Amino acid sequence: MSPILVRPVREQLEHDRVIRLLQVRLKRRGDVAINIGEQQTVPVRIGQVQIFPDLVLTSPDKGRKLLGTVEVETAESVNHLEAMAQWAHLGRARVPFHLYVPAGSVDIARRLASENDVNVAEIWSYHTIGDQTRFTLVHRVPTAEPRKPAVEAHRTSERPAEPASKPKKRPTPEPRARKTAAKASRPARGRGRDQKTTRVQKRK
Repeated sequence: MSPILVRPVREQLEHDRVIRLLQVRLKRRGDVAINIGEQQTVPVRIGQVQIFPDLVLTSPDKGRKLLGTVEVETAESVNHLEAMAQWAHLGRARVPFHLYVPAGSVDIARRLASENDVNVAEIWSYHTIGDQTRFTLVHRVPTAEPRKPAVEAHRTSERPAEPASKPKKRPTPEPRARKTAAKASRPARGRGRDQKTTRVQKRK
């Protein structure tokens, strides 16, 4: 149970009204159950501690898997005792913990979360103007980018090398070869003259 047992009546009414607004607002994320006032019906067990957050988000299927927890604070309940008794335990759960505080208590909530090592996924501020309550996201834990599997990186680094292009064969100089063969087949000029000279000598 929260160490803030008694709130001023005006703050308690504001606290319960914000919880009901968030119940409607968060329905798109799953089933939303509330622990409001003395109605402590949906507990969350974290280790050996059982806590009753203001809002409990669960999956709509039969498994009723826990998806997240929400705590709504007023100006009186943003203090060191509340941070140790509630926030610290909710921050150790394996599901996101969202904290809603009045607009004037944002800096105090951030400092208390840091001092008590509270793992809070989101901090929202709220303020009421007339009958309307506005919510503003003031803090969100950055999500790390998903890393590519090492297997894919290994495969990309070991791509088979492209086969080296074979050197193009130069075309054989056929015309030159034919000319050379023709020259070789022709009789040499000098040889014809020698044959004529020998014939003349024989006649003499």
